[in-house]
Amino acid sequence: MTPAQKEEIRQAIIEKIKGLQKNIEAFGDLSKPVAPDNAIGRLTRMEAINSRSINEASLAKSKQTLSALNKALDAIDTEDFGHCLHCEEPIPHKRLMIMPEASLCVGCAEKISRG
Repeated sequence: MTPAQKEEIRQAIIEKIKGLQKNIEAFGDLSKPVAPDNAIGRLTRMEAINSRSINEASLAKSKQTLSALNKALDAIDTEDFGHCLHCEEPIPHKRLMIMPEASLCVGCAEKISRG
């Protein structure tokens, strides 16, 4: 991987981190408990509780992705960055631009997900 490609990936990571930080803040606000004293109907309360659960799951996923992006940003200058952890082949630049936190090539990721 060329230094220019690494810099392009670094900028993509930084942009994704900024976006995730905004999402985390928003999901945090939306994940607050539904107060029982709110004057909303029973069905609306059920919808609010369901929506809260969805937002909590999105918050957890965003935090997980943020952690992986921070690890990728820390590792970008190492010689192992951009190589599959399983087969050790280079991960294509386009994949790293889409998912800079990727630690597996597409082939290995598919094999592992199939079990």
